[in-house]
Amino acid sequence: MKEIAVLIPCYNESKTIEKVIKDYQKALPNADIYVYDNNSTDGTDEIARKAGAIVRYEYRQGKGNVIRSMFREIDAKCYLMIDGDDTYPSENAKEMCDFVLNGQADMVIGDRLSSTYFKENKRLFHNFGNNLVRFLINFIFQNHIKDIMTGYRAFSYDFVKSFPILSKGFEIETEMTIHAVDKNFKIKEIPVKYRNRPTGSNSKLNTYSDGLKVLKTIGVLFAEYKPFLFFNLFALIFLIISFCLGIPPFMEYFKTGFVLRFPSLIVSGISLVIALLLFITGTILQIIAKKHRQLYELYLIKMRQAK
Repeated sequence: MKEIAVLIPCYNESKTIEKVIKDYQKALPNADIYVYDNNSTDGTDEIARKAGAIVRYEYRQGKGNVIRSMFREIDAKCYLMIDGDDTYPSENAKEMCDFVLNGQADMVIGDRLSSTYFKENKRLFHNFGNNLVRFLINFIFQNHIKDIMTGYRAFSYDFVKSFPILSKGFEIETEMTIHAVDKNFKIKEIPVKYRNRPTGSNSKLNTYSDGLKVLKTIGVLFAEYKPFLFFNLFALIFLIISFCLGIPPFMEYFKTGFVLRFPSLIVSGISLVIALLLFITGTILQIIAKKHRQLYELYLIKMRQAK
Protein backbone atom coordinates (compact mmCIF):
# COMPACT_ATOMS: atom_id res chain seq x y z
CA MET A 1 0.00 0.00 0.00
CA LYS A 2 1.34 3.42 -1.01
CA GLU A 3 2.02 5.81 1.85
CA ILE A 4 0.50 8.96 0.28
CA ALA A 5 -1.91 9.41 -2.62
CA VAL A 6 -2.64 12.90 -3.91
CA LEU A 7 -6.16 13.08 -5.36
CA ILE A 8 -7.03 15.79 -7.89
CA PRO A 9 -10.58 15.80 -9.31
CA CYS A 10 -10.57 17.80 -12.55
CA TYR A 11 -13.00 19.30 -15.01
CA ASN A 12 -11.50 21.64 -17.63
CA GLU A 13 -8.44 22.76 -15.66
CA SER A 14 -5.93 22.89 -18.54
CA LYS A 15 -4.73 26.36 -17.47
CA THR A 16 -3.53 25.23 -14.05
CA ILE A 17 -3.24 21.44 -13.80
CA GLU A 18 0.42 21.19 -14.85
CA LYS A 19 1.53 23.71 -12.22
CA VAL A 20 -0.54 21.97 -9.54
CA ILE A 21 1.02 18.59 -10.33
CA LYS A 22 4.56 20.00 -10.39
CA ASP A 23 4.01 21.82 -7.07
CA TYR A 24 2.82 18.68 -5.29
CA GLN A 25 5.54 16.54 -6.82
CA LYS A 26 8.02 18.85 -5.13
CA ALA A 27 6.12 18.99 -1.86
CA LEU A 28 5.52 15.21 -1.69
CA PRO A 29 8.18 13.57 -3.90
CA ASN A 30 7.29 10.02 -2.86
CA ALA A 31 3.53 10.34 -3.35
CA ASP A 32 1.46 9.02 -6.23
CA ILE A 33 -0.51 11.83 -7.88
CA TYR A 34 -3.87 10.86 -9.37
CA VAL A 35 -5.84 13.09 -11.69
CA TYR A 36 -9.43 11.96 -12.27
CA ASP A 37 -10.75 13.64 -15.39
CA ASN A 38 -14.49 14.36 -15.25
CA ASN A 39 -15.37 14.76 -18.97
CA SER A 40 -12.98 17.63 -19.67
CA THR A 41 -12.99 19.02 -23.20
CA ASP A 42 -9.84 21.15 -23.03
CA GLY A 43 -7.15 18.46 -22.90
CA THR A 44 -6.71 18.47 -19.13
CA ASP A 45 -6.05 14.71 -19.12
CA GLU A 46 -3.21 14.86 -21.66
CA ILE A 47 -1.53 17.76 -19.88
CA ALA A 48 -1.76 15.91 -16.57
CA ARG A 49 -0.35 12.72 -18.07
CA LYS A 50 2.64 14.56 -19.57
CA ALA A 51 3.25 16.24 -16.23
CA GLY A 52 3.66 12.83 -14.58
CA ALA A 53 0.27 12.19 -12.97
CA ILE A 54 -1.65 8.92 -13.05
CA VAL A 55 -4.74 9.80 -15.10
CA ARG A 56 -8.06 8.04 -14.68
CA TYR A 57 -11.58 8.90 -15.77
CA GLU A 58 -14.97 9.34 -14.16
CA TYR A 59 -17.75 9.77 -16.72
CA ARG A 60 -20.56 10.51 -14.27
CA GLN A 61 -20.52 14.28 -13.96
CA GLY A 62 -20.05 15.81 -10.54
CA LYS A 63 -17.31 16.14 -7.92
CA GLY A 64 -19.07 13.75 -5.55
CA ASN A 65 -19.04 11.04 -8.22
CA VAL A 66 -15.32 11.62 -8.81
CA ILE A 67 -14.45 11.42 -5.10
CA ARG A 68 -16.51 8.23 -4.76
CA SER A 69 -14.47 6.52 -7.48
CA MET A 70 -11.19 7.79 -6.04
CA PHE A 71 -11.97 6.49 -2.57
CA ARG A 72 -13.06 3.10 -3.90
CA GLU A 73 -10.18 2.51 -6.30
CA ILE A 74 -7.10 3.86 -4.52
CA ASP A 75 -5.39 2.34 -1.48
CA ALA A 76 -3.02 4.45 0.61
CA LYS A 77 -2.16 5.16 4.23
CA CYS A 78 -2.90 8.86 3.68
CA TYR A 79 -4.96 10.65 1.06
CA LEU A 80 -4.48 14.32 0.20
CA MET A 81 -7.38 15.84 -1.73
CA ILE A 82 -6.88 19.11 -3.61
CA ASP A 83 -8.53 20.99 -6.45
CA GLY A 84 -6.87 21.36 -9.83
CA ASP A 85 -7.37 25.13 -10.00
CA ASP A 86 -4.15 26.18 -8.24
CA THR A 87 -5.92 27.94 -5.37
CA TYR A 88 -4.36 25.86 -2.56
CA PRO A 89 -0.66 26.13 -1.58
CA SER A 90 1.47 23.00 -1.67
CA GLU A 91 3.52 24.26 1.28
CA ASN A 92 0.99 22.81 3.73
CA ALA A 93 0.79 19.37 2.10
CA LYS A 94 3.49 17.60 4.12
CA GLU A 95 2.23 18.99 7.44
CA MET A 96 -1.31 17.86 6.67
CA CYS A 97 -0.19 14.36 5.67
CA ASP A 98 2.05 14.04 8.74
CA PHE A 99 -0.92 14.59 11.05
CA VAL A 100 -2.66 11.63 9.40
CA LEU A 101 0.39 9.36 9.18
CA ASN A 102 1.25 9.99 12.85
CA GLY A 103 -2.27 9.03 13.92
CA GLN A 104 -3.13 12.52 15.16
CA ALA A 105 -6.05 13.02 12.75
CA ASP A 106 -8.43 11.12 10.50
CA MET A 107 -9.29 14.28 8.57
CA VAL A 108 -7.12 17.38 8.30
CA ILE A 109 -8.95 20.44 7.01
CA GLY A 110 -7.10 23.16 5.10
CA ASP A 111 -8.84 26.18 6.62
CA ARG A 112 -9.12 28.99 4.05
CA LEU A 113 -11.59 31.16 5.94
CA SER A 114 -9.20 31.97 8.79
CA SER A 115 -6.56 33.09 6.32
CA THR A 116 -6.85 34.89 2.96
CA TYR A 117 -10.10 33.56 1.50
CA PHE A 118 -12.28 36.63 2.03
CA LYS A 119 -9.63 38.89 0.50
CA GLU A 120 -8.81 36.68 -2.48
CA ASN A 121 -12.27 35.40 -3.39
CA LYS A 122 -14.09 38.02 -5.46
CA ARG A 123 -17.52 36.35 -5.50
CA LEU A 124 -19.55 38.01 -2.76
CA PHE A 125 -22.21 35.31 -2.46
CA HIS A 126 -19.52 32.61 -2.12
CA ASN A 127 -18.34 34.38 1.02
CA PHE A 128 -21.90 34.66 2.33
CA GLY A 129 -22.57 30.99 1.49
CA ASN A 130 -19.45 29.76 3.28
CA ASN A 131 -20.37 31.70 6.40
CA LEU A 132 -23.98 30.48 6.30
CA VAL A 133 -22.99 26.82 5.90
CA ARG A 134 -20.40 27.12 8.66
CA PHE A 135 -22.95 28.66 11.03
CA LEU A 136 -25.64 26.06 10.30
CA ILE A 137 -23.42 23.01 10.70
CA ASN A 138 -21.66 24.28 13.82
CA PHE A 139 -25.01 25.24 15.37
CA ILE A 140 -26.77 21.98 14.51
CA PHE A 141 -23.89 19.62 15.29
CA GLN A 142 -22.37 21.63 18.16
CA ASN A 143 -18.89 22.03 16.71
CA HIS A 144 -16.45 24.81 15.92
CA ILE A 145 -15.10 23.88 12.49
CA LYS A 146 -13.90 27.01 10.74
CA ASP A 147 -14.06 25.91 7.07
CA ILE A 148 -16.77 23.43 6.08
CA MET A 149 -16.49 23.55 2.30
CA THR A 150 -12.76 23.60 1.64
CA GLY A 151 -11.48 21.25 -1.04
CA TYR A 152 -8.06 20.91 0.62
CA ARG A 153 -8.10 17.93 3.00
CA ALA A 154 -6.05 14.96 4.13
CA PHE A 155 -7.70 11.68 5.16
CA SER A 156 -6.79 8.46 6.88
CA TYR A 157 -7.36 5.04 5.33
CA ASP A 158 -10.07 4.29 7.91
CA PHE A 159 -12.04 7.40 7.02
CA VAL A 160 -11.81 6.91 3.26
CA LYS A 161 -12.77 3.24 3.23
CA SER A 162 -15.67 3.64 5.64
CA PHE A 163 -17.23 6.83 4.24
CA PRO A 164 -20.51 6.10 2.39
CA ILE A 165 -20.61 8.87 -0.23
CA LEU A 166 -24.11 9.83 -1.36
CA SER A 167 -23.53 13.31 -2.81
CA LYS A 168 -22.95 13.70 -6.54
CA GLY A 169 -21.71 17.28 -6.76
CA PHE A 170 -20.03 20.06 -4.82
CA GLU A 171 -22.00 19.26 -1.67
CA ILE A 172 -19.54 16.39 -1.05
CA GLU A 173 -17.36 18.53 1.27
CA THR A 174 -20.35 19.30 3.47
CA GLU A 175 -21.27 15.61 3.62
CA MET A 176 -17.77 14.45 4.61
CA THR A 177 -17.51 17.14 7.31
CA ILE A 178 -20.82 16.14 8.91
CA HIS A 179 -19.90 12.45 8.66
CA ALA A 180 -16.56 13.04 10.41
CA VAL A 181 -18.22 15.05 13.19
CA ASP A 182 -21.05 12.56 13.73
CA LYS A 183 -18.79 9.50 13.76
CA ASN A 184 -16.32 11.15 16.15
CA PHE A 185 -13.31 10.97 13.83
CA LYS A 186 -10.23 12.92 14.86
CA ILE A 187 -10.36 16.27 13.07
CA LYS A 188 -7.53 18.77 12.77
CA GLU A 189 -7.65 22.20 11.12
CA ILE A 190 -4.68 24.21 9.88
CA PRO A 191 -4.89 27.67 8.25
CA VAL A 192 -3.84 27.73 4.58
CA LYS A 193 -3.36 30.70 2.29
CA TYR A 194 -6.07 30.63 -0.36
CA ARG A 195 -5.36 32.40 -3.64
CA ASN A 196 -7.83 33.39 -6.32
CA ARG A 197 -7.94 31.51 -9.61
CA PRO A 198 -5.47 32.78 -12.24
CA THR A 199 -6.77 34.67 -15.26
CA GLY A 200 -8.49 32.37 -17.74
CA SER A 201 -9.44 29.76 -15.13
CA ASN A 202 -13.14 29.75 -14.30
CA SER A 203 -14.95 28.26 -11.30
CA LYS A 204 -17.32 25.37 -12.03
CA LEU A 205 -19.32 26.11 -8.88
CA ASN A 206 -22.66 27.79 -9.55
CA THR A 207 -23.34 30.15 -6.67
CA TYR A 208 -27.10 29.64 -6.59
CA SER A 209 -27.89 26.11 -7.82
CA ASP A 210 -24.94 24.49 -6.06
CA GLY A 211 -25.58 26.62 -2.99
CA LEU A 212 -29.15 25.34 -2.82
CA LYS A 213 -27.87 21.77 -3.17
CA VAL A 214 -25.53 22.31 -0.22
CA LEU A 215 -28.36 23.69 1.93
CA LYS A 216 -30.57 20.76 0.90
CA THR A 217 -27.79 18.35 1.86
CA ILE A 218 -27.50 19.99 5.30
CA GLY A 219 -31.25 19.57 5.82
CA VAL A 220 -31.24 15.92 4.74
CA LEU A 221 -28.21 15.05 6.86
CA PHE A 222 -29.69 16.95 9.82
CA ALA A 223 -32.75 14.68 9.61
CA GLU A 224 -30.61 11.55 9.19
CA TYR A 225 -27.96 12.22 11.84
CA LYS A 226 -30.05 14.07 14.45
CA PRO A 227 -33.64 12.95 13.83
CA PHE A 228 -34.87 13.60 17.37
CA LEU A 229 -33.90 17.28 17.22
CA PHE A 230 -35.02 17.66 13.59
CA PHE A 231 -38.51 16.21 14.00
CA ASN A 232 -39.10 17.81 17.37
CA LEU A 233 -38.43 21.27 15.98
CA PHE A 234 -41.41 20.72 13.68
CA ALA A 235 -43.35 19.05 16.49
CA LEU A 236 -42.85 22.19 18.59
CA ILE A 237 -44.18 24.38 15.77
CA PHE A 238 -47.34 22.29 15.44
CA LEU A 239 -47.73 22.20 19.23
CA ILE A 240 -47.61 26.01 19.39
CA ILE A 241 -50.18 26.22 16.56
CA SER A 242 -52.38 23.77 18.45
CA PHE A 243 -52.25 25.82 21.65
CA CYS A 244 -52.81 29.13 19.87
CA LEU A 245 -55.91 27.82 18.08
CA GLY A 246 -57.18 25.61 20.90
CA ILE A 247 -56.98 27.83 23.96
CA PRO A 248 -59.57 30.48 22.86
CA PRO A 249 -62.37 27.90 22.19
CA PHE A 250 -61.70 26.23 25.56
CA MET A 251 -61.79 29.57 27.38
CA GLU A 252 -65.08 30.42 25.68
CA TYR A 253 -66.50 27.01 26.63
CA PHE A 254 -65.64 27.46 30.31
CA LYS A 255 -67.20 30.95 30.28
CA THR A 256 -70.37 30.29 28.25
CA GLY A 257 -70.75 26.51 28.09
CA PHE A 258 -70.72 26.70 24.28
CA VAL A 259 -68.08 25.98 21.63
CA LEU A 260 -68.32 28.82 19.11
CA ARG A 261 -65.11 28.14 17.13
CA PHE A 262 -65.36 24.59 15.86
CA PRO A 263 -62.98 25.11 12.89
CA SER A 264 -60.27 26.43 15.20
CA LEU A 265 -60.83 23.54 17.61
CA ILE A 266 -60.63 20.97 14.80
CA VAL A 267 -57.41 22.45 13.36
CA SER A 268 -56.00 22.61 16.89
CA GLY A 269 -56.71 18.92 17.41
CA ILE A 270 -55.16 17.97 14.06
CA SER A 271 -52.04 20.04 14.85
CA LEU A 272 -51.74 18.32 18.24
CA VAL A 273 -51.94 14.88 16.61
CA ILE A 274 -49.28 15.88 14.04
CA ALA A 275 -47.02 17.14 16.84
CA LEU A 276 -47.36 13.83 18.70
CA LEU A 277 -46.64 11.85 15.52
CA LEU A 278 -43.54 13.93 14.81
CA PHE A 279 -42.33 13.42 18.39
CA ILE A 280 -42.81 9.65 18.14
CA THR A 281 -41.13 9.56 14.70
CA GLY A 282 -38.12 11.49 15.96
CA THR A 283 -37.78 9.22 19.00
CA ILE A 284 -37.87 6.02 16.93
CA LEU A 285 -35.43 7.34 14.32
CA GLN A 286 -33.05 8.55 17.04
CA ILE A 287 -32.89 5.01 18.45
CA ILE A 288 -32.19 3.67 14.94
CA ALA A 289 -29.49 6.31 14.37
CA LYS A 290 -27.81 5.40 17.67
CA LYS A 291 -27.88 1.73 16.72
CA HIS A 292 -26.35 2.59 13.36
CA ARG A 293 -23.48 4.43 15.09
CA GLN A 294 -22.87 1.39 17.28
CA LEU A 295 -22.75 -0.91 14.24
CA TYR A 296 -20.46 1.56 12.48
CA GLU A 297 -17.98 1.42 15.37
CA LEU A 298 -17.98 -2.38 15.20
CA TYR A 299 -17.41 -2.15 11.44
CA LEU A 300 -14.39 0.11 12.00
CA ILE A 301 -12.93 -2.37 14.49
CA LYS A 302 -13.29 -5.25 12.03
CA MET A 303 -11.82 -3.16 9.21
CA ARG A 304 -8.76 -2.27 11.31
CA GLN A 305 -8.27 -5.89 12.30
CA ALA A 306 -8.38 -6.92 8.64
CA LYS A 307 -5.66 -4.41 7.59
